[in-house]
Amino acid sequence: MEYTLMHKDIPVVDMVIDETGFIAKLAKVHDERHLPVGVHIFSSGIDRKGLNDWWLGRSIPASRDGLQDALAIMEISASTLLIEKCLGLSLSDQYWICPKDSGLKWENVNFFTNVFSKDIGEVLFGNKPHDMIDMASPDNTSDGWLKKKWVIIDGKRYLMKGGSGVYQQEPYNEVIASAIMLKLGVPHIDYTLTFDNDTPYSLCENFVTPMTELVPAWRVIASLKRANQDSHLTHLLRCYEQLGISDAGHALNQMLTIDFIIGNEDRHYNNFGFIRNAETLEWLGAAPVYDSGTSLWHNSARIGQKIESKPFYTTHEEQIKRVRDFTWFDLDALRGIDNIVIETLSQSPDIDEARSSAIARIIMERAERIEQLSRQKPSLHAGLEINQAKVPARDKSNTGVCLKDVTKQEK
Repeated sequence: MEYTLMHKDIPVVDMVIDETGFIAKLAKVHDERHLPVGVHIFSSGIDRKGLNDWWLGRSIPASRDGLQDALAIMEISASTLLIEKCLGLSLSDQYWICPKDSGLKWENVNFFTNVFSKDIGEVLFGNKPHDMIDMASPDNTSDGWLKKKWVIIDGKRYLMKGGSGVYQQEPYNEVIASAIMLKLGVPHIDYTLTFDNDTPYSLCENFVTPMTELVPAWRVIASLKRANQDSHLTHLLRCYEQLGISDAGHALNQMLTIDFIIGNEDRHYNNFGFIRNAETLEWLGAAPVYDSGTSLWHNSARIGQKIESKPFYTTHEEQIKRVRDFTWFDLDALRGIDNIVIETLSQSPDIDEARSSAIARIIMERAERIEQLSRQKPSLHAGLEINQAKVPARDKSNTGVCLKDVTKQEK
């Protein structure tokens, strides 16, 4: 079917989507500036593969809990086919597809100001619909493997997200992480607990507005080809500089520090990012920290055992070495957090007092480790200083980079 990719009411490119949900053909280009971040333009035209990567990346991942049962109920073979059913609309950005000659306008279809269907969310939560399913829902384009759905409460859009495993701990972890960041003054999204049929869920208000959009880090790193000599962290910093994203280094310092304290195992490139104005394309800065539930040994009976980290290094000990600025960190501000942790986890019928106390203790132990690092001279812990000042510039005379000590240290 023929569509025009739209950015709000700005036409971007005409295209054809085939029966598999794949962008099969690109036609007239209306405005290259408004292409999704990370989609390149070659001498032969727009990179259709790159655009497909972005488009299909809007679909519900195959790993989503309960997805296959939901697809069977909807009689749809793959989640990628759901994107077209809601015109590609999302509550994370302002992109959508307008059917040819339909005359549809952004103000009439977007989910920020218009009511959307609850049907997809209910099906994804394992509930069978009573009537024909209305596919107009932002749940068609929601990311992540945990069970989740968008809901409207008092006119505001909230994301409701579940837990996993024996402890169903992720919703409680979101609340605890929010409390830690509030005490430390780290920009973040507030999470609260809610229950549905005695099952815990976290609830957070959408931080994207009708004028802004979230650009996840995976789109940012796609904006520039990574040099062989660059680690993933150096590459991300180069992308910041190229795109003109300011103050992102400080936000990255804070996020990695929080992830160390809570033992976050899943800080991948799609759950942190940056905010920009969808109309002017002005970068407004780093997004507040969100999606921190896969942490605090959520599915382990052994609190404090060694865990993996993401996105730059596989261990938290190695990753935290890359943070050089702890001037914002105040251990005293965290006093009393153990009581908040125990009180929060006490609401769970699956988590006993011993587990709650162990989690509270390990949080403070890891926070004290940050305090120790903050007192050391920078030369005592190796690594790349993450700030927004200067990353070694790419040598434009060849395909390499100017390798300075800072890059060598990081690698």
